[in-house]
Amino acid sequence: MVSIITGDIINSRKIEPTLWMVPLKEILNGQGNEPKAWEIFRGDHFQLEVKPPEESLLIAIKIKANIRSIKGVDVRMAIGIGEKTHDAPKISESNGSAFIHSGESFEKLKDQTLSLKTPWSEIDEEMNLAISLALMTMDGWTPAGAEIVKMRLEHPKANQNELAEILNISQGRVSERLKRAGWEQIQKLETRFRQLINNQIKLK
Repeated sequence: MVSIITGDIINSRKIEPTLWMVPLKEILNGQGNEPKAWEIFRGDHFQLEVKPPEESLLIAIKIKANIRSIKGVDVRMAIGIGEKTHDAPKISESNGSAFIHSGESFEKLKDQTLSLKTPWSEIDEEMNLAISLALMTMDGWTPAGAEIVKMRLEHPKANQNELAEILNISQGRVSERLKRAGWEQIQKLETRFRQLINNQIKLK
């Protein structure tokens, strides 16, 4: 099984493209090579294959934190989990249920900026509700709030004092920013998603 993330950058034309494209490409390159594993198309749309699929929510949160750390822009994403039945040299030419699920979920995005579709309706129901609640915080991230989540993800073993040193702020400010960004709740959401997907894959 694989996971496909389909996304686009909100307000991309209001800022210099390199400001969001450079950090986005860094994350995409971490998942594989262009164009087989990922592509950017139509200027500000992108598609990415994530393996193993239980990593996909973590990658989506990384993308969200990186993009929202830039003032004035945001990102819309849909995660699709399923099979890849046609493996082409370009991700845009590959196919399978993971691609269909991602595309269908992306087309249904309206006011919400993140959703998912899997082969398991009970997971979709639970996780999409949890994601919609998490987005009440994530969609309100200031650049500083997004940055602290970004740094926490980039340095998972660092303590708050070490993060404070990296960001050149006090440990108290780090603690405050993590709390405002909902870091603890986001961690729980990601862990729950990972458990649910892992459990289903083991049953296959």
